[in-house]
Amino acid sequence: MLSVVLEFVVSLCLLVLFAIGALFLRRVMIRRRGGTFDCSLRLTPALPGATRAASRLGGPAAAEAEPESGPVRGTGTPLTAAAVRDGRGWSYGIAQYGADRVDWYRIFSYAFRPAAVLTRRDLEVVGRREPEGTEELALFPGWTILDCRFGAGYAELALSEDALTGFLSWLEAAPPGQGVSRVA
Repeated sequence: MLSVVLEFVVSLCLLVLFAIGALFLRRVMIRRRGGTFDCSLRLTPALPGATRAASRLGGPAAAEAEPESGPVRGTGTPLTAAAVRDGRGWSYGIAQYGADRVDWYRIFSYAFRPAAVLTRRDLEVVGRREPEGTEELALFPGWTILDCRFGAGYAELALSEDALTGFLSWLEAAPPGQGVSRVA
């Protein structure tokens, strides 16, 4: 009886070590491709401010201003506004630069596909701020939050100062004539 329990515990420990090792290996493989930086991401389904004010007014313009669903994760699941209340909704991950996009991978996932893809053409930085309230607990110290419009929705990126400089340079470095260098 004792040997069966001991065998089960050893098997369980090996399984947990294998799972942790697989997460580490995935991170190493993503970073090996180059052009990566640590970044927390929070997507919301609607634009802040004017869009929400327009939706309170009602009418057909409000229906166009605030879509039914917002940015979609790589898995195809629409995000909800409930996920972004009170500092919640932040996900830590690794972002990787591409020619016209940034692929964002969750750190605690086994998927090799990005969880979110931020295309340079759809991304516009509208502001920069320091974490407030419970966001300070959810993010690393010294990180800055970029408020961005992303397509029909809203994205927030939390980055270190070094990663922030690189990200803004990448965003502004679009080829001439594309008109995508939109940083406020």
